[in-house]
Amino acid sequence: MQRLQRTPAFIAAAALCALVASAVLPSRAADDKPAAQPRPALAVTTVAPQRGAVTLRLPANGNVAAWQEASIGAESNGLRLLDVRVNVGDVVKAGQVLATFATETVQADVAQARASLAEAQAAAAEAQANAERARTLSATGALSAQQIQQYATAAQTGLARVEAAQAQLRAQQLRLAHTRVLAPDNGVISARSATVGAVVGAGTELFRMVRRGRLEWRAEVASSELPRIKTGMQAEVVAASGAKVTGTVRSIAPTVDPQTRNALVYVDLPPHADVRAGMFARGDFLLGGRDALTVPQSAIVVRDGFSAVFVLGEGSRVQLRRVQTGQRTGDRVEVLDGLPAGAAIVERGGAFLNDGDLVRVSEPKQAPALTGKAPEASK
Repeated sequence: MQRLQRTPAFIAAAALCALVASAVLPSRAADDKPAAQPRPALAVTTVAPQRGAVTLRLPANGNVAAWQEASIGAESNGLRLLDVRVNVGDVVKAGQVLATFATETVQADVAQARASLAEAQAAAAEAQANAERARTLSATGALSAQQIQQYATAAQTGLARVEAAQAQLRAQQLRLAHTRVLAPDNGVISARSATVGAVVGAGTELFRMVRRGRLEWRAEVASSELPRIKTGMQAEVVAASGAKVTGTVRSIAPTVDPQTRNALVYVDLPPHADVRAGMFARGDFLLGGRDALTVPQSAIVVRDGFSAVFVLGEGSRVQLRRVQTGQRTGDRVEVLDGLPAGAAIVERGGAFLNDGDLVRVSEPKQAPALTGKAPEASK
């Protein structure tokens, strides 16, 4: 009877042991499994450094100015401005009429000078005739030598008065010609101060003109860099709008500013709608080319103030390697030191990586080749 009473207790204990074993054994089995593999930090593509020609550039800043600016003013005094025929921005040619003055007063002065000339010519002719008659009577003794000399002097005085009257007439005719303001050269009107109806004095500026429409870039270059620049060298100038023009070095200033230790380099610029006198522009002097090792600009990362790249190592882990960069050409950067030619570097995404990270290398996507066959219709 006692054995039958103990049977339920043994059954309960056995069930409890079974539950404990079922909880412990799976955890031990899980511990016996191998550890999970680390996940890659990033999927990247790799590229190899390339050798190619790199253009050496010398950056500089400066202002765009007129090659030569002409000041066009009034040459007659006290005349009223009658008509203004050009405005700012107009393209003019040499000899073109820009403005005119009223001519009534000058024409009256010309007529008066012409009449004075005619009077002087008549008086000179009479004095010359008297001198000729006196010379013919010198042998007869009818006139003394002093009288004959007086007639000769009067004839010479008459000729001098004729020349003076002629000069006065030419001066008035020149005043008449100056009532028309002419362009001294081909160019573009850059400023206008002429106003219709104004009475201006001689020398008053009426217009300002950019001669031949030529502009130049006056670049400021450090004195230590001047030996690298030669006359005839090309320069690439970028205007404030982003427009790029290629100019030619015309001359280098013979002096250096003692305050900044910079010198001006004058670069002739071709005509361009976005390049205007007075604007600021930056540019590069093209010093030539050389063979160099280059990498994509996207592969360069900056860590602790130094340029670096990530090089793919063993086990698909990347290594951070400092490099010394040089010239930038387009989307590529010259590497001067710190990178072997055959290294595989991370093309982009280096900003999200750290030294020793595991990466997954993916092949760059390529466009499928065209076979010339039409695709089959899906069933």
